[in-house]
Amino acid sequence: MKKLLLAGVALAAMTAVSYAADTYVVGMKGPGAGNPFWAAVEKGAKDKGAELGVDVVVVAPPAESDVQAQITQIEDLIAQKVSGIALAPTDPNALAPVVDAAKAAGIPVVFVDTKGVNEGVTFIGTDNAVGAALAADFMCKNLPQGSEVAILQGLISQSTGQARAEGSKKGLEACGLKVVAEQTAEWDRAKGQSVMENILTGNPNIKGVFASNDNMALGAVEALKAAAKLQDVMVVGFDANPDAAASILAGEMTASIAQAPGNIGGFGVQALVDLKAGKTIEPVIDTGTVLVTKDNAEQYK
Repeated sequence: MKKLLLAGVALAAMTAVSYAADTYVVGMKGPGAGNPFWAAVEKGAKDKGAELGVDVVVVAPPAESDVQAQITQIEDLIAQKVSGIALAPTDPNALAPVVDAAKAAGIPVVFVDTKGVNEGVTFIGTDNAVGAALAADFMCKNLPQGSEVAILQGLISQSTGQARAEGSKKGLEACGLKVVAEQTAEWDRAKGQSVMENILTGNPNIKGVFASNDNMALGAVEALKAAAKLQDVMVVGFDANPDAAASILAGEMTASIAQAPGNIGGFGVQALVDLKAGKTIEPVIDTGTVLVTKDNAEQYK
């Protein structure tokens, strides 16, 4: 049976195991533990592996900001001569040389979740600019024109972070809302709370927050609770993970943008198997976005 390796849990697991040459790799940016989004990507990949009759093993760098750890992982996989890599790059520019090295070694590569900078490599994931615009449109329809709003950014070195920050700002400003703060919280819940506390200090009249992922949005909720301002401020996230869905149903977060992380993992697995079989795949495969509010949040718990 062919093996499919899904890179997504810990660097230690990577260095402790040697894999056979006939192995496919999907390299996630971070571990599923503690992040429902990556857990769902992992499940989607494993489910697809079971459907296709291939084994799925999960490893990853210890954190989404640990770029060097991911580079080392991919270098090790190239040395092991794996059969294919579907990669969610922590830093597309920094990972570009190892992606080129993989291709030069005859290893097929696709990008999942986050688009890379290497030409001719298929991207499988969310149209983040469209999703961010969907969030901005919701905020525009539910806040008075001229209201002060803030954006909690992810890692701007990643195309995902860039697209969500730029797409949301463009949409918010187009309808007359005033973006008074844009700060990164690096996709992290605790940092989201800390950054939101700082934003509130300088902008006490803020009426809305777009957070580029749900972890940061949930952190913002905690900051707003502590400041007794949650009832006055709309919080919109991105991912619609189970924690966010529960928060929306509890009347804390207002909305989120659902991705299809199971599709990201599953389509990545399918793409590797198809490429190995000599099939042609599309240059961009959109896995979809949906606005999640109290009306449909129950589906995402």
